Amino acid sequence: MTEEEFRLFVIEAIDSLPDGLAHEMQNVEIVVEDEPPLEFVADLPRGHSLLGHYHGVPLTGRGLYDRALPDKISIYRGPITRMARKREAIRRQVHKTVLHEIGHHFGIDEDRLHELGWG
Repeated sequence: MTEEEFRLFVIEAIDSLPDGLAHEMQNVEIVVEDEPPLEFVADLPRGHSLLGHYHGVPLTGRGLYDRALPDKISIYRGPITRMARKREAIRRQVHKTVLHEIGHHFGIDEDRLHELGWG
């Protein structure tokens, strides 16, 4: 899978958000990166991969937040394509990962994301 195809899956996932939800996202950038930083994966349990990461302060935890650099959602192409392998499986995993990380932007914790099927 090319990097461009993968990026299109990320854009497709973002475009699938309901208008109201997309409009509520504030000061956050979504990027594709090849691999997560080593310090992020060093302590993961054996056999686990980091598919995405939200770097920032969730909307629910923000007070005065003007003039701050944007938060960032990283979607990691390498782990997703190694895990999913087939085109449609990659598309589904990208969608799920994007929703998962956007959920963190809105302050949703891991347990609730799993309940929603975004875990």
